[in-house]
Amino acid sequence: MTNSLRPHGHNRSPLPPAQTSAQGVPSPRPPQTQQPGTAPAPPGAKPVKQRDAFFDNAKYLAIVLVAMGHAWEPLTDHSRAAEALYMVVYTFHMPAFILISGYFSRSFDMRADRLQRLITGIVVPYVLFEVAYSLFKKWGDDDPAHPISLLDPWYLTWFLVALFVWRMTVPLWKVVRWPLPLALAIAVLASVSPDIGDDLDLQRVLQFLPFFVVGLFMKPEHFQLMRRREVRILSVPVFAIAVVVAYWAAPRMTSAWFYHRDSAQELGTPWWAGGVMTLALFGCSLVLTACFFSWVPRRKMWFTVLGAGTLYGYLLHGFLAKGSRFWGWYEDYAWLHKPLGEIFVTLVAATVVTLLCTPPVQRMFRFAMEPKMEWAFRRDATELARKRTKS
Repeated sequence: MTNSLRPHGHNRSPLPPAQTSAQGVPSPRPPQTQQPGTAPAPPGAKPVKQRDAFFDNAKYLAIVLVAMGHAWEPLTDHSRAAEALYMVVYTFHMPAFILISGYFSRSFDMRADRLQRLITGIVVPYVLFEVAYSLFKKWGDDDPAHPISLLDPWYLTWFLVALFVWRMTVPLWKVVRWPLPLALAIAVLASVSPDIGDDLDLQRVLQFLPFFVVGLFMKPEHFQLMRRREVRILSVPVFAIAVVVAYWAAPRMTSAWFYHRDSAQELGTPWWAGGVMTLALFGCSLVLTACFFSWVPRRKMWFTVLGAGTLYGYLLHGFLAKGSRFWGWYEDYAWLHKPLGEIFVTLVAATVVTLLCTPPVQRMFRFAMEPKMEWAFRRDATELARKRTKS
């Protein structure tokens, strides 16, 4: 997917330009038009901004799929259908998230305010949730020996580490001549390098890197291209074929390939399989991600407001997902492995992560996810001069 892509056929207005938010997973905030009957904004005031429904809808639907995938994981040992759905969802749900993150990182530079948001929106939540997850494992899994280490992300916190590294490398990708081939080469080399180790979960950081780079160089027209009617129609048989192929592959391959956290040698395959699988999964992931985006509504839906809280839902639902394993829920209730039980688990996962994305939960945990921390940073000289002039 390159910058040369342009939509044909249906002429629709392109999506608005992107601006980053304070959260780890950014969202667009285009200018909001003034409503009738409201007072005009004072001179010099910044325009009020609103979120774009398409990307908030995409983020919410993607986080629901993430939660469903985590709920299906214990079912995959006894259900080939669950394993097939699990593999299909894992092919595109994190790539879709990462691609959006790359798209809204296009304006990132080393400006002081953006570095501050990087610290408060990514680094601080990483430290707090890494400690919280480690303590939860010590208690919930009766594992007092589990270490608290900021160098070895446990469970879901790897994404925050990856997002930090990817954001810091944005200026680099803007100056190299062939960014996507370079990112793919890095991912392939990582997949055949077992000596990388677990520090900062670098295997995932490097193997998922191409999706971030793709998003970094996408334009609004590319998302518009995926919204064409023929793409939506074609996505239906594509998804059906993906499910059939996954059903065939389920007993023949390990789903660990979709995690992108191990090298080929660590998965018990020849080294060259790492490069083949990395490139093959990259292509499959892009195709299914495009199909997913083609069906994301562009208008405001009842769940659109929840798109602002997807990082809350992502990190908080992990306690319940891991707790269900620690406390043996899937073993104690055998009916969960029946078709109705699998449907029940799916609905519970979707409901829980939806509730965790709601504004009340965001307000409750904003201290950990979006702390202001003005005390920790130097005041910008330009801002101070402006305030003195106003006073």
